[in-house]
Amino acid sequence: MIDVVIQFVFTLLEICRDVLPIAATIIGFQLLVIRRPIAHTRKILIGFVSVLFGIVFFLKGLDMALFPLGKLMAAQLTLPEFLGVEPTAGKVDWRDYAWVYAFAASIGFATALAEPSLLAVALKAEKISGGTIRAWGLRISVALGVGFGIALGAFRIVTGSEFFLFILGGYLMVVIQTRSAPELILGLAYDSGAATTSMVTVPMITALGLGLAEAVPGRDPLLDGFGLIAYASLFPVIAVLGYAQIAQWLNQVRYPSKS
Repeated sequence: MIDVVIQFVFTLLEICRDVLPIAATIIGFQLLVIRRPIAHTRKILIGFVSVLFGIVFFLKGLDMALFPLGKLMAAQLTLPEFLGVEPTAGKVDWRDYAWVYAFAASIGFATALAEPSLLAVALKAEKISGGTIRAWGLRISVALGVGFGIALGAFRIVTGSEFFLFILGGYLMVVIQTRSAPELILGLAYDSGAATTSMVTVPMITALGLGLAEAVPGRDPLLDGFGLIAYASLFPVIAVLGYAQIAQWLNQVRYPSKS
């Protein structure tokens, strides 16, 4: 119990050190540049302390639950007896890992849908657009993009394919879509991709990638385990742009006189 308290205190001190520059910047600009007192000092102080303790509990939760769980699922899904392959085969067949791709897509979809930052962006987009952009439609399209991206990233780890090929192909698709997608959705699509890589998605996806790279024969966790977050931020952009293009096309089909 004493060790847990000591670890908690050390983690809290590290978080205070990391957050101190942010607080110093805000307070410095408020007092030295704007030259006005800080409003609601007591309320802000309570919120600041709550944020510090929240980050500490979140980091401890990652170490105790999400990271081990992600690695455990990857290890179980790649067991030879589960895959139905010979343990001494020494050769990886990507077709044997169908459940890995399904789990990667499912966990990517679920974590993106639960992402608080994406929810905030979607609600703001619906409010500012007057309902033209639906929050649920945006969240579903982003979640589908994340699910597909994580499944593709898992496929890359299993096959050992070159990382840059998938990234270049994805960004080429984004460039092509950007030229033809509605201008209204462009900035939102790029922001939605970034909003998926936050406190819920990143820990689970990182754990999955590292666990998968450790479990698949011939893969190096350092070389192959990282990179899934790049897929989680790239393919939602493609999905949102595609969602907007499909909606625009359906609108032209229904109301040809307005196009």
